[in-house]
Amino acid sequence: MQASVQQAGLTIDKRLYDFINLHALPDTGLEQNAFWQGFACIIDTLSPLNKALLSKRELLQQQIDAYHQQHPQWNSSQYRTFLEDIGYLQPQPNEVHIDTQLVEPEIALTAAPQLVVPVSNARFALNAANARWGSLYDALYGTDVLSEDEGAEKTLSYNPVRGFKVMAYVRQFLDKAVPLYHGSHIESTNYSVVDGQLLVTLNDTTQVKLACETQFIGYQGQAQNPSAILLKHHDLHIEIQIDPHSAIGQADKAGVKDVLLESALTTIMDCEDSVAAVDAQDKVHVYQNWLGLMKGTLSESFIKQGKSLTRKLNLDRSYTSKESERITLKGRSMMFVRNVGHLMRSPAIVDKHGEQIFEGIMDAVITSLCAVHDLKGNSAVHNTSAHSINIVKPKMHGPEEVSFTQQLFSEVEALLRLSPNTIKLGIMDEERRTSVNLKACIAQAKSRVVFINTGFLDRTGDEIHTSMLAGAVLPKAQIKSQPWIEAYENRNVDIGLACGFSGKAQIGKGMWPMPDKMALMMQQKQAHLESGANTAWVPSPTAATLHAMHYHYVDVFATQQALKTRQQSSLDDLLTPPLMLEHTLSKEDIQIELENNIQGILGYVVRWIDQGVGCSKVPDMNHVGLMEDRATLRISSQHIANWLKHGICTHQQVRDTFKRMAYIVDSQNEHDEHYQPMVSDKHLLDDNLAFQAAQALVFEGEKQPNGYTEPLLHAYRLKYKAQAN
Repeated sequence: MQASVQQAGLTIDKRLYDFINLHALPDTGLEQNAFWQGFACIIDTLSPLNKALLSKRELLQQQIDAYHQQHPQWNSSQYRTFLEDIGYLQPQPNEVHIDTQLVEPEIALTAAPQLVVPVSNARFALNAANARWGSLYDALYGTDVLSEDEGAEKTLSYNPVRGFKVMAYVRQFLDKAVPLYHGSHIESTNYSVVDGQLLVTLNDTTQVKLACETQFIGYQGQAQNPSAILLKHHDLHIEIQIDPHSAIGQADKAGVKDVLLESALTTIMDCEDSVAAVDAQDKVHVYQNWLGLMKGTLSESFIKQGKSLTRKLNLDRSYTSKESERITLKGRSMMFVRNVGHLMRSPAIVDKHGEQIFEGIMDAVITSLCAVHDLKGNSAVHNTSAHSINIVKPKMHGPEEVSFTQQLFSEVEALLRLSPNTIKLGIMDEERRTSVNLKACIAQAKSRVVFINTGFLDRTGDEIHTSMLAGAVLPKAQIKSQPWIEAYENRNVDIGLACGFSGKAQIGKGMWPMPDKMALMMQQKQAHLESGANTAWVPSPTAATLHAMHYHYVDVFATQQALKTRQQSSLDDLLTPPLMLEHTLSKEDIQIELENNIQGILGYVVRWIDQGVGCSKVPDMNHVGLMEDRATLRISSQHIANWLKHGICTHQQVRDTFKRMAYIVDSQNEHDEHYQPMVSDKHLLDDNLAFQAAQALVFEGEKQPNGYTEPLLHAYRLKYKAQAN
């Protein structure tokens, strides 16, 4: 039993209690007893409302299930009327215009990539925070964007042939983003600043200016012999680094050793889907890292290629402007924090009724408390420049739940003595009831919303669960081509633009799932910008630097203006689930789908349960690494649960497939020194907790609230930790 402390009617795990009192509260101007009394008051006031919202979810699902049982033939107009009658589909407000004030410029004014990273992993979190600036040379050299043909292999030591391909590619990019008045950056032999103007010397010794001279912002070093040139395009900075004596620069005619791109302007530090935090110990670790980011003290030491390295937050970058004045640019990504949703409770605090408190309430209070240090300037490096705390709130179901979050944030502001609407809200459009009522959701938080986005995985998981009794769904690959997906993606942008998001807030798109397939990402992900998103998720700092090029190729805000005139996508399309109907599958097709789903489930769950890893690169059946978190788990488990419900496959078939896939997953992880095989001589496969959890997610999937994976994952992880101790 862990020690606990009684205060303000709460029973608080001593580890959390000490963290807050000894580390989070000092230097905030808040008094300890008053904080705990206020926290207890929030719990007492909002817990009944939170319970009622969850009960409403259950009631609506029961009504929808009953409808499908009574109406086995699909009828879109009849179904829509039914959803209106039960209050699932609410009237859409006519005019909604957000009026959020004090929005970070990275959110409102600039289109750029976005990272999402588990804040529980200090190294990953620091890498993401520092990914505002990325080396384009490194990103191109180390990925598959450039082929390895004709001697351009990625070798352990520097390959000058590949290096030359990188230099040529980057010069071509510069010609598009910051073109010269005439000629090409490929011809450049020198960059210098004369009388406040950038002059580029070409092969024929002529000197030229930029085609748009205002793109030259400043430099580092001496004007005639700069070490860096700072340029700007679409409000994103580009830094040409010059050092003719460096290993790279000496092979370049102009001495260019690298080109840095302003890349991930915003990062979501995640406490939710990419994190496995099931008890007070885990939550304190999450909060400690977030506090370290807010105070600028977080660091992480590690060994890489035999060398000891320490990561910490980057400092700001300084330049001399063309007017000979000092320019300072932020060295770090602007950090959101993603709290958990409304569903889960935490054993870290028990209320006066003996119930574990809702984890979402705890996250709102404690992550905001940590961020007060940033607001008060208790750090050598600042996060906010708009005196705001930016929280992304996932898995909200409809306007009532957004309204509840609005109330929660207001209560937290009062507790922490913050001005109203200091805490900004990111609404994740990933639940069906939010998608169909998005405008009404935005209306509930129009003075604090700064973000909406779409995500195929969670959204599809909820689509399948909501329509579980409507019929068997299509294979996952075919679901992506159904009309409801396009309606979902387009309506999110259309409604965001209609509500005034352009130039005021972010409209986001989902994750690129294959971190090793950067060439494919460069071919496909520009479409997110062309669809009207002013940010999109990428899986790594390297991917952010590469994706940043897309924001130079596409004028996102001009694209948004053009999209404002298109007709909003059909609500009937959005409400039509991806059912098989007349479509038939062969036995082979069914088995392949099961194997793909189950192998992915096991590959993710075994690390979650055994290692407490909430986000990892899991190889698929073709050994392609995919970024997996709870969203991918939700869709895969719900998909099989749906097929079981409608007899597409059998329980025995699924169990047999689980056993075969366990051997494959074990073999794929044989080189992971921390991996514990599911199949071994020491125990039976069915006794393995990770294997049990993976099966439970499928066989109990229909009963899980909204198809969420957290209740079962938390339960099995707690069992594992209890056994380990």
